Amino acid sequence: MILRAAYHLSLTNSPGKCLSLSERPSTVTIFTAIGLMSGTSMDGIDVALVKTDGQSMVERGPAIEIPYSVDVRRLIEVGLEAAKEIEYDRTARPGGLAYLETLLTDHHADAVSQFLDRFNIAAQTVDFIGFHGQTVLHRPDVGVTVQLGLGKHLAAATGIDVVYDFRANDMRHGGQGAPLVPVYHRALADGVWSERRTPVAFVNIGGISNITWIAPEGDLFAFDTGPGNALIDQWLQQEAGIPLDQGGLIASEGRYHKSVLEAYLELPYFSLSAPKSLDRLDFEPLKPGVLELSDGARTLARLTAEAIIKGCEHLPEMPERFVICGGGRKNAAIIADLAELADAKGAQVDAAETHGFDGDAMEAEAFAYLAVRSHLGLPLTYPNTTGCREAVSGGVEASVMS
Repeated sequence: MILRAAYHLSLTNSPGKCLSLSERPSTVTIFTAIGLMSGTSMDGIDVALVKTDGQSMVERGPAIEIPYSVDVRRLIEVGLEAAKEIEYDRTARPGGLAYLETLLTDHHADAVSQFLDRFNIAAQTVDFIGFHGQTVLHRPDVGVTVQLGLGKHLAAATGIDVVYDFRANDMRHGGQGAPLVPVYHRALADGVWSERRTPVAFVNIGGISNITWIAPEGDLFAFDTGPGNALIDQWLQQEAGIPLDQGGLIASEGRYHKSVLEAYLELPYFSLSAPKSLDRLDFEPLKPGVLELSDGARTLARLTAEAIIKGCEHLPEMPERFVICGGGRKNAAIIADLAELADAKGAQVDAAETHGFDGDAMEAEAFAYLAVRSHLGLPLTYPNTTGCREAVSGGVEASVMS
């Protein structure tokens, strides 16, 4: 059931927008949407609620994270290996992927149920769920991306219409299928810096890091910069059976090895022009025993920071500030290195919370926002965010009535 509220928006009250008049009607409908995100860190499901017109109006609601159990994380890791068998048919589910897809969809349905119960929200008041699914393969070079998640199954389980499969249409139009969040970053930036005179950048540090550069007039430029937390997590799991470097404490005890760092930074990806995107497995993990545990963590943390700043070589100009979201903002080693490197370029680094954002929930919020844009047929991606030939919408809508 769609519950809508309308308000009137003067076209003259939208400074800094890079939208056509057809994207900015004088009467706008406000939708309530829940966004679900399970990222490349594979640590759980983020759930967030947003009220939005799919354009400039964004009212952020509550958010929670539902962690995956160790067993589910292991199943996803096995699924990543199975997904390597997929070549061109993104609907193929070799190995145990079909079972995993149903299991993960059920986990997302349970996450929605927990969210609604915790915040006393009636399902009937929610218009859409934006369901990203779990990425197990991303190969833009051959036009294949696979996110596990059954949209119709989730709609039936929750009683709420679901928008899913956000990436495929972009790739059909020549895009990389990622990143998808930049248009939401622009909406947030316009809410805080509506009259900014210099560019601002949002950086999400998840398993992979990506950057969104936003010009004062609203033009977007975005791409994946390189490793985020994934290589660090792999290193610690491999060497010590530890799932992650909580707060960067392990890295803080080590020193980075310049030769190892430079070997990574010389890889061809970093010299490729943007837009460009990555799969979680595109970078080889450190070889076992090549470094002491803390030195390995420290080197990989430095790599994350260096890759972000190196990526700025592909931007039209250096941003004035970096707004950091995602789990990597909690790694003190990454943030200290990033702040040092940014300062040398005349830029500052802020945690998302500095500006009233929720750095943990931002991607889930984005998929709530994108669900509404998809429903309205508004663009999700642009030539300078994914490399698509023209701005395109995307997503598939599964209605509980169908």
